[in-house]
Parts: sequence; C-alpha cells; structure tokens
Amino acid sequence: MRQVTRKRAMPRGSLAAVSLLAALFAGCTDQAPPPAPGADAQGHSAPTAATISVNRAAAKDLALDDTRDFEDARRGLIASVPELVVAGSGAAPIWDMPGYAFIEGAAPDSVNPSLWRQAKLNNIHGLFQVSEGIYQLRGFDLSNMTLIEGEQGWIVVDPLTSRETAARALAFAREHLGERPVSAIIFTHSHVDHFGGVLGVASAEEIAARGIRVIAPEGFMEEATSENMLAGTTMGRRAAYMYGQHLAHAPRGHVDTGLGKGPAFGSAGIVAPTETVGRTGEELVIDGVRFVFQYTPGSEAPAEFTFYLPGLKAFCGAEIVSHTLHNLYTLRGAKVRDALKWSGYIDEAMRLFGDAQVYFGSHHWPLWGEARITDFLQKQRDTYRYIHDQTLRMAALGRTPQQIADELELPASLAREFANRGYYGTVRHNAKAVYQFYFGWYDANPSRLNPLAPAEAAPRYVEFMGGGAAVLAKAQASFDKGEYRWVAEVLTHLVFAEPDNGAARELLARAYDQLGYQAESGPWRDAYLSGAWELRHGVPQEAGDVGAVLELLRNTPIERFLDTMAVRLDGAKAAERHTVINLVLSDTGDSHVLELANGVLHHWREPARAQADATITVTHALFIDLLTGRAGLRETLGSDALEVDGSRVELLRFFALFEQPDTAFPIVAP
Repeated sequence: MRQVTRKRAMPRGSLAAVSLLAALFAGCTDQAPPPAPGADAQGHSAPTAATISVNRAAAKDLALDDTRDFEDARRGLIASVPELVVAGSGAAPIWDMPGYAFIEGAAPDSVNPSLWRQAKLNNIHGLFQVSEGIYQLRGFDLSNMTLIEGEQGWIVVDPLTSRETAARALAFAREHLGERPVSAIIFTHSHVDHFGGVLGVASAEEIAARGIRVIAPEGFMEEATSENMLAGTTMGRRAAYMYGQHLAHAPRGHVDTGLGKGPAFGSAGIVAPTETVGRTGEELVIDGVRFVFQYTPGSEAPAEFTFYLPGLKAFCGAEIVSHTLHNLYTLRGAKVRDALKWSGYIDEAMRLFGDAQVYFGSHHWPLWGEARITDFLQKQRDTYRYIHDQTLRMAALGRTPQQIADELELPASLAREFANRGYYGTVRHNAKAVYQFYFGWYDANPSRLNPLAPAEAAPRYVEFMGGGAAVLAKAQASFDKGEYRWVAEVLTHLVFAEPDNGAARELLARAYDQLGYQAESGPWRDAYLSGAWELRHGVPQEAGDVGAVLELLRNTPIERFLDTMAVRLDGAKAAERHTVINLVLSDTGDSHVLELANGVLHHWREPARAQADATITVTHALFIDLLTGRAGLRETLGSDALEVDGSRVELLRFFALFEQPDTAFPIVAP
C-alpha cells in the first residue's frame, strides 16, 4: 500500500466552508496502476491528438484576440504585488499567486484556450480604483474586497474568505490610500468567500466598541451557518473535486476556478449583522453614502442583495451577475437555484438602476458606461432565462435531462459573449439543474426508478460485455478514437467490478485527463483531473483544522449543531430506544430538550424536563468542542467543566448511537 502525501495544498472550497471542516481524508490504493506515457509529476498523461484537435477548434470559434476584458481588468490599477503569498497556520501558504505565474502566453495543449484566457484575466491582481470613491482589491482571494470611501472611513464590502487574506488586502490598501478606519462592513450574501475574512478587517471587540455597522441581507446568519452543516461531510468531499484541492498548479493540473484562482482557506469567522435588508428599494445612508438595495433571495445565494450608489451612479451586482455563466447547480452539491427568479432579478436591476455608469461585482472586473453595462446585464439575464425556458420546452417534448444537456446550446448572440461562457457553471449541468428544480431526479423511465447500486451492477455489466479483458481492449480502441466520454462510462463499470485492475484504473484516469484538458469550465476540469489523481494515488490523507473556523462555529446557533447531530444518528440502532436529555448552557442560560424516539432525534428550546434521563450543564464553547471532537465526552465527564445530573451510563449510551461521518468515502472507485 502506498501512503499519499500532499505536495501542494490547494485551498479548500469557498463556498463550502464548514463542510471542509470534516475533510480529514484518509486512504490508499492497493495496486498502483501502470504509469501514463509522458506523465507529469502527478501522473497526468500527455494531451492526445484528439484533445489537441478539440482545443484548437475551440480557439477558432472564439474571438480570443479581443482585448477589451484585459483592458477593463487592468483599468485603474494603483499597485500590484508580484510576490503575493499569504501564510496561514500551516506550513503551506493559504494564498500563492506566484504559483500561477505559468499562466501566460498561448494556451498549452492541455488547457482549453477559452479557460486559459479566463485564467489569465484572473491572474491580474492588485489594488484598483473603480471610480471616484470606490476601490477594489482583486486577486487576494477567490472574491473581491471593495472599499467605498465614506465620510469617516472605509465601507468594506465582502471581506474575502479568510482573516489572513482580508488583513493582507486591507493593509495593502492602506499602504497606498492612507490610514482610514473601517466605518461599516457589508456582506452581499451568505457564502463564506464574502464574509469569512471579516475578523481580518475588524475584530469583534472593535466592531462592538466603535459601533461599526454590519449590514447583510435578511436571513444572512441562518443561511451563512446552515448550508454546509447538515450536508457538510458530503459537500466537503465533493468540494475537493470541484476546486482541485489536491492538484498541482500546473498546465496539466489546476489553473483556475472560473470565478477566480481558488478559495483561500485560512481562518474563517463571522459576526452577526447589526442590521439587515429584506426589501427591494430600501435605502440606507452609511457613513454619509446613500445606498439603494435590491433584495435577491434565492438567486445565486439563498440570502443576497445588490445595491446602487446614486451619488456615484455605481451598481454593485454582488454575484447575480459576473464574467462567467454561473451555477444553477454547484458541483459540490447544494440546493438547486431558481433560474427564472435569477433572470427576473437581473431584469429588475436593469429597470431600477438603468442609469448606472459603473458596474462592479463580488468577482472579476468592473465595466464602465451605460451602454456596455446594459448590454452585459441584458445578456446575462437572457442566458439564464434561455436555459430555463428551453429546458422546459424540451422536457415537454419528452427529452430526458441528459438529452437536453447534449442538445441545448445558447444562441450565437449569447454564446459568443465571454461573460456567458461556461467557466464556472455550464449550459450542460445548468440545464439538468432546471430539470431537477421542476421534476426531481427521476426522468420517468421505469428502468431508472430502482436500479442496482454501482458495485452490484458493475460485475454484471462487465460479464455481459464479455469480461474484464474484453472490456479493457474495447475501451482502449475507443480511447484511441478520442471517445473519452464513452471510455469513462464503460471503464467505471470495470473499475467498480475489479477495483484492483491497475490497467483499467490507468486507462480510466487517462480518459479523465483528456476530458479535463478539453473542459472550458474550471470546476469540470478540476473534477476530471481529481478523479484521475485519485485513481492513480488513492484518496488523499490530510488533517482538517477545526480551529481554522472556530470563530464561525462559535457564532453558529446551537440548534444548527443539534440538527447536525440528528443526521448523524444511526436510526436502525436507535429504533427501539427512547431517551430524553436536557442540555443547559451555563453561560447563556439557554435550555434545550433532546428526545430520541422511533430512530429520530428531536430538539426544542424549552425548560428542562423533570423526567429526563440525564441533564447536561455545560458552557456554549465546551459543547461546540464536544460536538466537533475538540474535546472527548468520556474525558470531559470527569472534569469540572461539565455537570451531569442523572445517569452517566445512559448518557454514554445515547452518544454512542451517533456515527462519525466518513470524510474519505470513495467516488471514482469502490
């Protein structure tokens, strides 16, 4: 067995903050596949003639010589940081822009030239003046930090993912713009790359002492702390694929996410907003600057707003628009987003803020001029609406999700716009998302109503196809023809039927290599190449640092942790048990009742019940430590930090019914 060590720590995924707490990957493969011909240091094979042909054809279909985006991305540059490296608590940096220095010149054969163009644009980083009174720090993290000049200080919009990158960005701004305090903080939406670095711009103590206003959309706290808790382990495992966590930054590895280089995952925190916005048209004067808000829940995030600065004729589109087709469904896994509502919000923004002379967003670069902004918004609006409407039209004709994904194409007027290209989301998986939004996972074909599980079906497929040797030979012939999608589909059966078949694993990995090299989408590329990496090296081993997001966790409502406990309950083992536990938080005075019955855990915020099996009295912080594994129950039971009234034996039996999640479950092999 080979132990896998990480050479480069690709920061973990933005958008799945708490989920990645659980990413304590472990595992190895029993049989190493034979090396790929012309393999790089990570084992990725060379691009084939078929891939080279596909990528060169893609280059001919796009106006890659159009320099307007590059001019816009560089406009207003005040200063850059050639050696922008940000250290975290570990040995590897959490942000390393020099690691992307290879992205220059023409695209190599192993990268889709359209994605390469986007990667070059996202390499442009530094401090920029957007317009009078508006500045942006781009390329310090996955997202942008925007500074709006108020009467007394900086209004900070979206303070990045981590404390470390946010602090570095703000310090750099102050070097060039002068020392000014933070007067207000705005979170445009509930994804961690837009709030996680808040403690790097102002401590909780400073926020309280100076009365710094913190403004967020209604529902922000609940959504910011919830999405990744209940489904966190699964989402974290999938996010590692989506963001190429274990891939080298290299021409045959990770190059870009489409939204930016990648998420910087150092120490994430959160502070509760002092005020929320839950109505379109709501106006606030923040440090002397007039803001008009558009409330856009259920678009790119479940809690989100955009805003307009009438005095500056500047529109902040948050993340409902960006220089890429976004996700209606994110590959890490989350609730499907409403394409019709999303398109409607963009239309509403056009009508509300149609006189904007400046557009800026939470990702990418700004635009200037009413005509260009209107054209940009209109085509983003129409892209989401087109995918929505045409998916439903084709579904009404009996097309399945896969058929729709294969057939649906944007009209040329939309497809030729680089801002609508599938660098992050894709037309293919967004069409499937629309189908899922309305019809769910079942496509009405009864054969897919109750199919065999892959590990059970795979040996039968292989047998029907003539056995492992025959399947491998036929797959090789298809590979030689450049039929990589088919090779991946067929060889997945063989790998699941014969997990130790090194030749099958390597040929499947080579097919994934080629599919990754051809992908225009950064997440698609990373997913394919991550699958290839794991087929060759096994599930990687790494230690997750709960402490990195401890501030975020301590601001998560206890109810969310109790919900997470409920989904970790082994229902079969607990089916015949009935247990009532009182939980009293000694430092807050809150009391919760936990009741186990019928294999289900319920909980209520209410006074302790007299007839409970046991009562636990503990501080809020220690309870979080217990639930996250930073403290052990058996050890803590004997300490003064936790009081138990009732049966300690029953309490231990109760907690023994809860499973630890498997953070290294198999994906590309059984």
